[in-house]
Amino acid sequence: MDISAVRTALRPVLIASQNTLAQQSTFLRHLLVGLANESIATTLVCPPGCDVQSMTPTPVTVLTHPLVGLPLMKYFGADWLAAQLGKLRPTVLHSLSESRASLTRRLAHRLDLPYIQMVNSLPTRHSRISLSPQRCRVIAAPAQTIAAAVAKAYPRFADRVRQINIGGFIEEDTVCFSDPSRLPSIVLAQPLRRVSEFESFFRVVKALLADGHEFMVVLMGSGPAEHGLRRLLERLGISPAVIIVPILDPWRSVVAAGDIFVRPQPLHTFSMFLLEAMNLGTAVAACRGGVDDLIIPDQTAVVFEPDDEQSIRRALTQLLDQHDFARKLARTAQEHVRTRYSVSQMVSATLKTYIEAQQRHPG
Repeated sequence: MDISAVRTALRPVLIASQNTLAQQSTFLRHLLVGLANESIATTLVCPPGCDVQSMTPTPVTVLTHPLVGLPLMKYFGADWLAAQLGKLRPTVLHSLSESRASLTRRLAHRLDLPYIQMVNSLPTRHSRISLSPQRCRVIAAPAQTIAAAVAKAYPRFADRVRQINIGGFIEEDTVCFSDPSRLPSIVLAQPLRRVSEFESFFRVVKALLADGHEFMVVLMGSGPAEHGLRRLLERLGISPAVIIVPILDPWRSVVAAGDIFVRPQPLHTFSMFLLEAMNLGTAVAACRGGVDDLIIPDQTAVVFEPDDEQSIRRALTQLLDQHDFARKLARTAQEHVRTRYSVSQMVSATLKTYIEAQQRHPG
């Protein structure tokens, strides 16, 4: 089979969720640009209100699902969407998140197409997704920890799991403590689910400020714990030093403003924020556990124990007091992601999965 001909004939459909657009916008932008550079005609299915023009400078066909952003509307309109996609003669579907798995499976059945399902989080008993044995030809995971967990959770699909590292553009310079005249800043970025996930960190912030350290903290995220977090900051007396903002668009500029990036708790989802922090050259302090492929102690990050205030304090003090060490750590992390998380590698691996899916599809 002429692989180059198959590659040229590819017409993928990327199916994105609201979370993809909010937290993985850089990944989606890089993927769309990479596919355009390969002259691949791509269609993007996204929720209402998606500003594709600001997301990517490349031409892409955009379809909206659901047509109206109202509760329960996501269950309607699949037939209309399938009809619109059929006119474009797609060759493969690519679900970019678990929340779009059911829709993608339905569309694959309607259009008799193979599809790739991306899994960004460690699977649990309560988060199982519906996969088609006939049409889901590849399950793509952005980290080895996720790939191994998916293979274990879905043994029937174990031979279809592929690790595809998410690519990013690595800055030549290191932003960590690059401007001595600027007040040092610490950035956190993750969902605000429970106050307890941040309490130990902010107690350490209070102690460091009391010791005479000068810095500010930016917490980027939203969720049910926001009000409780603001009350906690007031009780600790550190509200003036902490800013809480929603996930901004583009959020990369917020991460770029930090000298230190902190992951206070283990996360069970691959963190684009952590990857971008390393791409930009910030020094990382992180709690290991969950999806922690990027965290290599004293190579890509200083590591602390969860909810251990002494451990957190040692890690932050080391970075705040030893700027040369912090910048060296940031540079080492940049080199690590440069060799393993490039956009070209991601696009090449993605195209291979598209071709593999088409070749293995009986239709």
